[in-house]
Amino acid sequence: MKGRLILEDGTIFEGKVFGYIEESVGEVVFNTSMTGYQEILTDPSYYGQIVVMTYPLIGNYGVNLEDKESESVNVRGFVVREKSDMPSNFRCEMDIDTYLKQHKIIGIEGIDTRALTKMLRDRGTMRGIITTDSSKLSDIEPKLENYDNSKAVRLVSRKEIERIPGSGKKVAIMDFGVKTNIIRNFEKRNCDITIFPAETKPEEVLSINPDLIFLSNGPGDPADLEDIVENVKVLIEKKPVVGICLGHQILAIALGGKTGKLKFGHRGGNHPVKDFEENKIFITSQNHGYYVTEVPKDVTVTQINLNDDTVEGMRHNTLPIYSVQYHPEACPGPLDSEYVFDKFMEIVK
Repeated sequence: MKGRLILEDGTIFEGKVFGYIEESVGEVVFNTSMTGYQEILTDPSYYGQIVVMTYPLIGNYGVNLEDKESESVNVRGFVVREKSDMPSNFRCEMDIDTYLKQHKIIGIEGIDTRALTKMLRDRGTMRGIITTDSSKLSDIEPKLENYDNSKAVRLVSRKEIERIPGSGKKVAIMDFGVKTNIIRNFEKRNCDITIFPAETKPEEVLSINPDLIFLSNGPGDPADLEDIVENVKVLIEKKPVVGICLGHQILAIALGGKTGKLKFGHRGGNHPVKDFEENKIFITSQNHGYYVTEVPKDVTVTQINLNDDTVEGMRHNTLPIYSVQYHPEACPGPLDSEYVFDKFMEIVK
């Protein structure tokens, strides 16, 4: 069936829809990863977004029921140059078309993703709609204007406290959209894990007397999370606190810093970061549209992005606080930065 991706500036890309055929609105962003489309689809940080894959063939190794970062597909739409209808891999359990149908997500193929990516790079991310109607921009403008992703964290977060027993340090994870592989990395270090919903009050988190509090990744703008920032202000006075991605941004605001929106974001598995503490350059996996624009007082920048010099890591000079903007757990992406989890554990000491 023919379909169209219409951007808020009026640009129209025509192609063929697949997956679950139902019109969908979201913020259109691009990801430069060559593999890992299943992890990208299930990453809660993509909630509310239409994701464009720059790699031209997607779905060639199919989908399995293990390589997922959450229990559901979180994107609003999926844009590819060409989807594979004949996946080939010994772990393949279904094709990507079937997978999107199951999770009620629309996809579109056959459009010029290279041209679309260059447009988003030059003009910045835009809202868009995937539709089968022959609508004009004037017809869909109300739908684009009504797009609101400010409640994203609350929608993707767990609703109940979850416990994963371990013999090591007691870690409290604040779930703003935590990826499964982050939890796996703490499990690998024998941590005794308790995962809390995003809006859990500080008193309840502190009641388990954790050795470490971890602020997770998640979708949306940290400026929308004023109540959560206030909770974090209490926690950083009481316990060691570390964070990844959105957690890093929330920490910055709680300490008195500021955040802003990148023109087109960092999304992919090929972003070079320099770690000043290690005096090394690592290739990292990233997925964020916001970043720390103003570093708080008494905080040292530990890592920077070598593409645009944005802050990728920070450490407090006197408090046990450490965070990174990128994803050391990767999936998809290189595992060069897994050592960051060891640094998290050192904070406890």
